[in-house]
Amino acid sequence: MIGWQAGWWSVAQACPSPNHGPRPAGVEPSLVVLHSISLPPGQYGGPEIAQLFCNTLDGDAHPYFDRLRGLEVSAHFLVRRDGRVLQFVDTGRRAWHAGRSAWRGRDNCNDWSVGIELEGLEGERFEPAQYAATAVLLRALVDRHPALAEIVGHEHVAPGRKADPGAGFDWAALAAWPGFPAGLAVAPLSGDLDTSPSV
Repeated sequence: MIGWQAGWWSVAQACPSPNHGPRPAGVEPSLVVLHSISLPPGQYGGPEIAQLFCNTLDGDAHPYFDRLRGLEVSAHFLVRRDGRVLQFVDTGRRAWHAGRSAWRGRDNCNDWSVGIELEGLEGERFEPAQYAATAVLLRALVDRHPALAEIVGHEHVAPGRKADPGAGFDWAALAAWPGFPAGLAVAPLSGDLDTSPSV
């Protein structure tokens, strides 16, 4: 498939993470979960997010990092503030991004989703370059995984536990961005969000 080498997108910078596992047998991703992250919180552009996902973050480098010691997490993709995209996990594999989660009565969203992190602080605004890059990435993902049908935020699959990407993310702007895949439903715009507590 053009633009893909197995489950790796050729446009993204590959930064393989050890934090992944197999999806359940016969399960194809049908959900995209959008997150936000910055390390340290509110600081952008450094290597710390990639280091966290690759288990190389120095816990002594910043006071905030002490709480992250031993944490094994990942996402499939990270979209930087300038629109650059990094990939950490093959999309055919299960990344460790959603944690305890549920969507439309189905638990364990990691099993059947693709996780995209946006470099940013929950509740704050995101950059036009990030919307543009995310729209292109989503189009590529739908081409690779035709079962992808819906995109939500981490706050929607883990309500009460997570709040990202938060009020600063403009879902309508993403859905209207040129290149956004027409067949991908944007749950926050649908008016029927599943607000049941995550497991």
